[in-house]
Amino acid sequence: MEVLQRTANRGSISTGFDIDNSCMFNWNGTNTAGNGQSFMYDTSWTGTPTSTTTGCFSTWFKNSLSGSTNGDGVASFVNNYSSVNDRSYIMGDWGSGGNFVFGQKVSGSWNFRVVSNALFRDPAAHYHFFAVWDTSNSTESERIRLYVNGERITSLSDEIYPSQNQECYIVSKEDFSVGRAYSSVYGNFTHGYMAETHFVDGTAYAPTDFGEFDEDSGIWKPKQVSVSYGNKGFYLDYKDASNLGNDVSGNNRDLTLSDIDSSHQATDTPTNNFATLNVLNKNSGSGGVTNNSIFTEGNTKITGNLNAYWQSGVSNIGITSGKWYFEAKPYDSNTKICTIGYGDEADIENWGKNNDFPGAASSKSYGYAGGTASGYGQILPSTNKPSPAVTYNQTNIIGVAIDADNGYVYWSKDGSYVNSGNPASGASGTGGIAVPTGAGTNGTLFPAVGFYYDSTVPIMLVNFGGYTNFTISSAASDANGYGTFEYAPPTGYYALCTKNLAEYG
Repeated sequence: MEVLQRTANRGSISTGFDIDNSCMFNWNGTNTAGNGQSFMYDTSWTGTPTSTTTGCFSTWFKNSLSGSTNGDGVASFVNNYSSVNDRSYIMGDWGSGGNFVFGQKVSGSWNFRVVSNALFRDPAAHYHFFAVWDTSNSTESERIRLYVNGERITSLSDEIYPSQNQECYIVSKEDFSVGRAYSSVYGNFTHGYMAETHFVDGTAYAPTDFGEFDEDSGIWKPKQVSVSYGNKGFYLDYKDASNLGNDVSGNNRDLTLSDIDSSHQATDTPTNNFATLNVLNKNSGSGGVTNNSIFTEGNTKITGNLNAYWQSGVSNIGITSGKWYFEAKPYDSNTKICTIGYGDEADIENWGKNNDFPGAASSKSYGYAGGTASGYGQILPSTNKPSPAVTYNQTNIIGVAIDADNGYVYWSKDGSYVNSGNPASGASGTGGIAVPTGAGTNGTLFPAVGFYYDSTVPIMLVNFGGYTNFTISSAASDANGYGTFEYAPPTGYYALCTKNLAEYG
């Protein structure tokens, strides 16, 4: 079963309209362009708008920020900047908890600013954010309208509305960007997955032109869009990996890319949501020391920051049945000691209290230990398998096959299963490690990685199939065609994504 609640769109429902791709916008902890901060821009966004008073913006977004503990926490969807005193933006403010914001400054003062009370901070969900500007409207409160997942946001923490027929800088100014606020060299950068991004100049469409409620589940889902984009509108579908800023609206307003290339194309979308590491699961080290590991690359890369402590990253999707596959690896030689495996949900709750990790001596969860330090290469805790030890480091990719139906886990190194493991062996569990049951467990398993900070900064990469920072040469998928892995999942094992969960989980 899928462990996550289904109150928001996690791609877990069938739809007649599939979104194939998203773009992963990376943020790596600083606010200066050119340091791995991903955004798109046009600093000469010229042309006469169809309207300076009317338009709308629509995008699906899966947030990878946790808020202020992982940086300033702002995800700027679109921004048009003239100066710090004259600018307009539509964004999610995770630094304040996850508000949806549409604001505009004129001569240093807020000309309008509308901020939701509701906080949209589920890092496992693809939200649909929709904003309308219609300053020609005679009703003040109708001039700026915000919607999330098809519902109008009426509870607002800030509501300053524009005067009638106020010019909207979001369309009229010439320094435009997607994924960044402020100027071309400094700003608040987005971290997450954007899909189906539409900017409309001249028409205040309804959210129902971009999505619809599923008649069975009531969940808001995307649909095929047919709108008029106006003179300065655009549509990014992120299908062209060679040019993720390609405008397919017909206006050919392609955006210039900054720290975005073909590797940023993802298949983690609102219609097929893949697991990533859970940025909210930051267990504390022993003695109450807070683990503020840095999650980047769409929450597929975790960097340690507590010297002399174990830290861990855990999937945001858990499993109780089915057969699942993922890959992970150390990032570089500075990762001296690490483990790759899984955590039982009940066990994970104690990792922070005990300075534990997947494979710790007191753990009910197993991990394959490796890194550049000597003395590793076996599955912990205390299995003495494989024998002799099979070591790995940053040059290797570790595959993990979890058979939740029969209660066994198998590990591979560069495609070859260690301990003579046979993931197809079913109930016999040949070469697999049996999943513990009983006290201290509850049977809900989460793929996980752990590492020890031993004087040099440890970093781990994971690949659940929807996006990875790995260099992939073979692009293998599961039998359903989902996921992009270096090595093919074993027969009967699948990528951990919502389309597969609906069928096998």
